[in-house]
Amino acid sequence: MDLASYDVIDLRDEFWTVARSRAESHAPVKAALDYAIAATLLLLTAPIALFAMALVRLTSPGPALYHQKRAGLNGRVFTIHKIRTMYRDSEGGVARWCLPGDPRVTPVGRFLRWSHIDELPQLINVLRGEMSLIGPRPERPELIGELERAIPSYRTRMLVRPGLTGLAQIQLPPDVDLDSVRRKLALDFEYMNSMSLWLDLRILAGTALECLGVPGDRIGRLLHLPNGRDRVAIKAAPTDVSKAPQAATSLLG
Repeated sequence: MDLASYDVIDLRDEFWTVARSRAESHAPVKAALDYAIAATLLLLTAPIALFAMALVRLTSPGPALYHQKRAGLNGRVFTIHKIRTMYRDSEGGVARWCLPGDPRVTPVGRFLRWSHIDELPQLINVLRGEMSLIGPRPERPELIGELERAIPSYRTRMLVRPGLTGLAQIQLPPDVDLDSVRRKLALDFEYMNSMSLWLDLRILAGTALECLGVPGDRIGRLLHLPNGRDRVAIKAAPTDVSKAPQAATSLLG
């Protein structure tokens, strides 16, 4: 089934009840898991991150870190931190996705992106409560309006904290167009509807496999991860978080 052919992902009425119930029961465990793992990883990977930052400074002009605005829980904007992988001022003030073979990415940046070392500073965002270890990828605010016009249910994914990794991130490649966004959105909703400690542990294991180069479809099969194929378009979800059922206005606030 090609999820890209659907403009609206199916969010039946029971989605809100199930998602809220799972979020409430999983929230204490998820918060503890986020803090413990993020703090441990930050300490263990600090030498790797510092070496990568030094390498970036030595091989291309500009700062080692890159700071960018992203939309988080309930659309609140926060600043995400990454090790810089592109040439300085390569965007020219225009928000756009990074495409395969993008000439804006430096040679060192290609390795950092492939290995996900560039994402390590986001552990600070997790410790600050702006992100979770697991959840939908945080999008740039400048792109959200366009995405909402094409996919009315898009903003619903902001009812949970964005994640450093997630069900969609480990099974599908980075977004390059609206079709890829639709595929990932189905998995974001699948995660919201299936949140549990067991699923989070499998996603963390899948993240480790993905960092080792294991293909996303194989990760899904090995770990029996939900694939979102049953969440197809039947009825539109609220186009605004404020118009969602009251019970779902903030699943993980």
